[in-house]
Amino acid sequence: MEEYEINSNTLALIALKNKTEIFEENDHFYVNKTANQIMENSCSYFGSSLSGRQKGTEHLIGVSYKAPVIVEESKDIIFFPTLSPRKEDCSWISLQKINRYYRVEDKLLVEFKNGSSVVLDISYGILDNQVLRATRLESVLRSRKNDKN
Repeated sequence: MEEYEINSNTLALIALKNKTEIFEENDHFYVNKTANQIMENSCSYFGSSLSGRQKGTEHLIGVSYKAPVIVEESKDIIFFPTLSPRKEDCSWISLQKINRYYRVEDKLLVEFKNGSSVVLDISYGILDNQVLRATRLESVLRSRKNDKN
């Protein structure tokens, strides 16, 4: 599979060397593109660019570094990077699909609501901060949607 768009079943895009491991609700496979390329393509598919989505996040919550992004508004698809997106080993995680996360030795295990999990080579504090930022973004998005109703 060469083309992939993030959808409401996507749990995580795990960056590997020159390809990405995709975790979905009921599937798991590899795509020969970087996680950042998939993020860029997915944002474009939904009418923006990754940098446009990052600028939107900066406008909404004031975060510009390692900013979470709203990939698709109507379905509240929000992903956050595990590292700076400038790094090719940056992975992306869906905020809405996380059940919990915890340390396992010197790594971090992220458990999803469907029971699957991924192990990341980042600290608990980094992931916790990214989840908090993404949650703030989700909260602002939700309150703006409610203001329109």
